[in-house]
Amino acid sequence: MSQDILKMTAVELLEHYRDKRLSPVEVAGAMLDQIERLDSHTNGFCLVDRDTTLSLAAESEQRYQRGEAHGRVDGVPVAVKDVFLTPMWPTLRGSHTVDPASTLNKSAPATAALARHGYVPIGKTTTPELGWKGVTDNPVNGVTNNPWNPDKTAGGSSGGSGVAVALGMAPLALGTDAGGSIRIPAAFCGIVGLKPSFGEIPHWPASPFGTLAHAGPMTWTVEDAALMMNVLTEADHRDTNAVPRRGIDYLANLKKGVKGLKIAYSPNLGYVDVNPEVDAAVAEAARLFESLGAEVVRVDPGFSDPLAAFGHLFYGGAANAMRDLGPKKRALMDPELVKVSEKAARLSMLEYMGAVNESMALRERMANFHQKYDLLLTPSIPITAFKTGREVPEDWPSTRWPTWTPFTYPFNMTGQPGLSVPCGFDQAGLPISLQLVGARFNDALVLQAGYAYQQAAPLTDRRPPLFTS
Repeated sequence: MSQDILKMTAVELLEHYRDKRLSPVEVAGAMLDQIERLDSHTNGFCLVDRDTTLSLAAESEQRYQRGEAHGRVDGVPVAVKDVFLTPMWPTLRGSHTVDPASTLNKSAPATAALARHGYVPIGKTTTPELGWKGVTDNPVNGVTNNPWNPDKTAGGSSGGSGVAVALGMAPLALGTDAGGSIRIPAAFCGIVGLKPSFGEIPHWPASPFGTLAHAGPMTWTVEDAALMMNVLTEADHRDTNAVPRRGIDYLANLKKGVKGLKIAYSPNLGYVDVNPEVDAAVAEAARLFESLGAEVVRVDPGFSDPLAAFGHLFYGGAANAMRDLGPKKRALMDPELVKVSEKAARLSMLEYMGAVNESMALRERMANFHQKYDLLLTPSIPITAFKTGREVPEDWPSTRWPTWTPFTYPFNMTGQPGLSVPCGFDQAGLPISLQLVGARFNDALVLQAGYAYQQAAPLTDRRPPLFTS
């Protein structure tokens, strides 16, 4: 039975809680056992506190027994990336420079919303230091490995959350994304990851990466991502960048399909070199959308690679996060993070404002693009997972991570929703994913299209070999 539990979605678990076929304590125990059994291979978790998790699960179980279950995710285990404040556990962000005591007794908007809805936190998941790169390793916890092949990277910066969902350690997980950090590990780990529109999910404390940074759900199915969005989008006054609450039910129109939608299919944005296996899998996905009734047009959005501007904004954010750290603390940090931050600290104000202007121009271009096309379809990542413990693939022409994830960071600059959905596997058995991008604040449509695709081409019954080993 435990294998069946580990494969269940949050929606399925909630059904079984309501009809008393399963209990939150039974489910939490099974997932804690899975972490204990498998996490030595992947290092997805940096903190597991069995007693606290089971205590919260018992409280949920008692609510169900009294017929008083409350909220949308009561009793559902959730893996929490170690950048989100949790009142009972420290939030170290993968860094020796953080004082654990200073982070206790505080909740992020996301964890506060989940708590109001009765979630069961299963543990904190690993992140690179301060969430600074597209793979997951840090000086405190070490390297996080891919659930499909532990010799490969899980991606990052939400790599631990990707591992947790793929291996049945939690059906739901929290991630953050300032350049692809939800969508990259979702793609490499073979799960669903949504970077919502900027401001759609309240996030506090404010990220040093500014408007690039988004909080979002990581799940096994698109339906579970929509369920999480209904929780995570609740109001929180602490995020002064959050857009006004619109009370959208992301599950309501999930099953409306894609018939009549106009989808722009851009296999390479006009400038990206894409692995042939990735290219073929996403091309097949485009044909499937067409068979489901969408009008699919092969067209590029018409912008050039904004990598330099993104680098100024992103690494400028890293430099800002470290501005008050002296030499002793910097000596404890990831040396590559220190290197990029110190380089960014030398940027002139004009260089930084030039990057801001380029970002604004890109927003305008994509806003115009979506006047004609409902959605943009691309690969999530142009490659599959590479050797673990590296920032870039072997023999890669650049030393920095954004160069291999050119489909993700442009849409951090624009603030648009981007959804990563599995669409196949390469010959080595590593996942391949497509990305659906929508107009700003059209997150519901992105989820609707992702759900239609996942129903037509489900890969959800295929788990990593490690899962059943």
